Amino acid sequence: MSALGNTPTTSSIPSAEDDGTRVDVLDLVKSYRLGEDSIDVLRGLSLTVSAGEIVSIMGPSGSGKTTLLNCISGIDSPDTGEVLIAGKVVDYTSERARTNLRRHNIGMVFQFFNLVPTLTVRENVALPFLIARQANGGADDRVQNLLKRVGIEGRADHRPYQLSGGEMQLASIARALAHQPAAILADEPTGNVNPAVGRSIMNTLRDVAKLEETAVLLVTHSPEHAAWSDRVCFLKEGVIAAELNHDGDADNVRPIHETLLKLGI
Repeated sequence: MSALGNTPTTSSIPSAEDDGTRVDVLDLVKSYRLGEDSIDVLRGLSLTVSAGEIVSIMGPSGSGKTTLLNCISGIDSPDTGEVLIAGKVVDYTSERARTNLRRHNIGMVFQFFNLVPTLTVRENVALPFLIARQANGGADDRVQNLLKRVGIEGRADHRPYQLSGGEMQLASIARALAHQPAAILADEPTGNVNPAVGRSIMNTLRDVAKLEETAVLLVTHSPEHAAWSDRVCFLKEGVIAAELNHDGDADNVRPIHETLLKLGI
């Protein structure tokens, strides 16, 4: 492992891109100071997510789920360990490198949508291109195609306040996919909609992830929504305590409930 303070290199690390891996987390450690105490959040956590795969992370509140996403996206920095996105090591020493990572290689989906209220759906989905100054005919085609893929092309000229919660989340998913990122990080994407709409969102997210060959790492408290995943990883005491190969069997929630009960989470 390279030390956090050193500039990371890829010379001694096998490329994750070669085998279709889009997210590779290696021995991640993260702690926070609380007064004179040190709170260990991640304790050598490792996982991988492949192209077109949805992996759900489940665990109790405060177990480090959001911290994990923040370290992968470069919003936060781990104490030690490494993250590779499509085979390239995240450079935690450079704010510019981390910003470019989020702009070009990672899409973010949040519980509360984070759409710009003054922009139309089409403009919100095109926002990554505008930020990168890539507004052109190709971008327009990409935006229109994504709106069709998530099923809201009829809402393209509406503003967020004119949409349902589910439609707003579908718009945020389309926006996250705009730059064809290697990975999407989704933090409770169904947490602000009712269960039926949540299932529809998960179905759409699964379909577009496979079509786009995008890796999806999803944090959720809902076993019913985690059941749409290819794998479910259970986070406890800072590590992946158990992993369930689920193959997207959305109607089979029982193994997830059983594993949560067994782990006491």
